[in-house]
Amino acid sequence: MALLSKKDANLILDPLSDNNPITIQVLGICSALAITAELKASIVMSVSVLFVMGMGNVVISLMRNIIPSKIRIIVQLVVVATLVIIVDQVLKAFAYELSKTLSVFVGLIITNCIIMGRFEAFALANGTWRSFLDGIGNAAGYGIILVIIGFFRELLGSGTLLGYKVLGDPIAKTGLYAIGYENNGFMLLSPMALIVVGLIIWVQRSRNKDLIEEN
Repeated sequence: MALLSKKDANLILDPLSDNNPITIQVLGICSALAITAELKASIVMSVSVLFVMGMGNVVISLMRNIIPSKIRIIVQLVVVATLVIIVDQVLKAFAYELSKTLSVFVGLIITNCIIMGRFEAFALANGTWRSFLDGIGNAAGYGIILVIIGFFRELLGSGTLLGYKVLGDPIAKTGLYAIGYENNGFMLLSPMALIVVGLIIWVQRSRNKDLIEEN
């Protein structure tokens, strides 16, 4: 017997492509603009959101029958804030320099509309296991876009990946720099993240015409 039914598997697979929270639902754009100048920061933010959304969906699902309707948003905020504090403290303990780089952006996970949206739209109405899968799927869909953006912005903007020089040394003029290549500093500016997102959306819709909306 398969571990996941087709319906359960779709909770993970759909957000990775045809129902991606960033490219299809256009949610979570703020962090995509703010922290993707470096691939490492993109990866850490993706893992952080994966933890917060996966665990948050589970907690909200477990509590769904005892949360008064009038205060459900407050309860959801308390849950996500608690999980974000855990992430922040772990980063400060094991990756202090990176935690300073991300700084306020980790805290902004609390207001990430993807997380609050999945709490409200799914976790409050479904069981623990399916809520966990939904959280993991949407966080993975969000994370893969952040990683793609971070990859191209750091590579083209700094000539590095994860801090390692992969195109050569721009000062010593080695590698690609020896033939006249120069880093594109515009890639390190926030608006370029939006342009990269736009290019991803264009490629996605070029491959799947069903995603193109009719006016």
